[in-house]
Amino acid sequence: MARRCELTGKGPMSGNNVSHANNKTRRRFLPNLNDVTLQSETLGRGVKLRISAAALRSVDHRGGLDAFLAKAKDAELSDNALKLKKEIQKAQAANA
Repeated sequence: MARRCELTGKGPMSGNNVSHANNKTRRRFLPNLNDVTLQSETLGRGVKLRISAAALRSVDHRGGLDAFLAKAKDAELSDNALKLKKEIQKAQAANA
């Protein structure tokens, strides 16, 4: 399983461990990923996603999963999230 957020595309970064003696060795900074179930109002069901803690806060800030996906760029979303976005758009079009 890739260490990448399904909603924001945030992934591992690289940097240095710097010791007291100023020795530098390479290291990886991993994103804080969590397995969560987010509720979609349009679909009326929960959706399991692996997202970063920052993305979870962004979803809450934008007013839920449906609103977040409506504003999200397709290039940042995973295949699973992109499929979900299309499904939500289709359901909203059918309800309108």
